[in-house]
Amino acid sequence: MSETIEPITLPPAQNPEQESQWLQETLLAWLDSEFIPEAANQQIAKRAAQIYLRQRMEGENDVGSLVIAIVTEMQAYDFSKSFYGEFAIANAVSDLLLESLGIDKCCGQ
Repeated sequence: MSETIEPITLPPAQNPEQESQWLQETLLAWLDSEFIPEAANQQIAKRAAQIYLRQRMEGENDVGSLVIAIVTEMQAYDFSKSFYGEFAIANAVSDLLLESLGIDKCCGQ
């Protein structure tokens, strides 16, 4: 029988606006460092941070649920002027959140 993966949860939001600002800045830095900096990166980071903020203000603490929300809502974003897509953005957000919690994203530990 396979083992279930325990959910990863963030602490309840004390200051979701500050978290969102951190995410926007950190995600933008990641986007700009992965490929060449693009003008679209600012809008992508801003949109992902807005989704994150709304989810956190609604009480969402589960990282998996936050990632699903970002993938779902970013599908409506026009990525035609970007190297990225909604899955890359959601995965980057997940990695950044895991790093902020001190969780090694590499090997599932």
